[in-house]
Amino acid sequence: MTGTPALETASWARRILALFVDWFACTAAVSLFVPVYGVGNQTGQWWVLLVFVLETAVLTAFSGGSFGKVATRLRVVRADGSGRPVGLLPSLARSILVAVVIPPLIFRPDGRGLHDMMTGTATVTLETARGMRRVSDLDT
Repeated sequence: MTGTPALETASWARRILALFVDWFACTAAVSLFVPVYGVGNQTGQWWVLLVFVLETAVLTAFSGGSFGKVATRLRVVRADGSGRPVGLLPSLARSILVAVVIPPLIFRPDGRGLHDMMTGTATVTLETARGMRRVSDLDT
């Protein structure tokens, strides 16, 4: 394969839904141990952010997407079209960039945000990810 193939990225609506699912799940998990919201309680909110970064990084590296992405049938793939899983370090870098908030707001016309461009990834539908895997299996 030469160059980077054009990937059909997932819609922003589905990605935002996945983000809300992840944030809600992380908030629920943290609230079992510490109060998350309340007057003067910022410690709980930092714990939610930490759990969010770790959850999205680890699950993306090992299952192709965070809890929210898997629930909404999205996957994070390598933008080179190889079909190989995203590694743990790129996944962690991507999660930190998402937590910073600004990188996802800067994006290209193809729908890839700055966080995806910096880590060589793309968010696609499950069907697109499965198609990539089939094509990469044929190439080997």
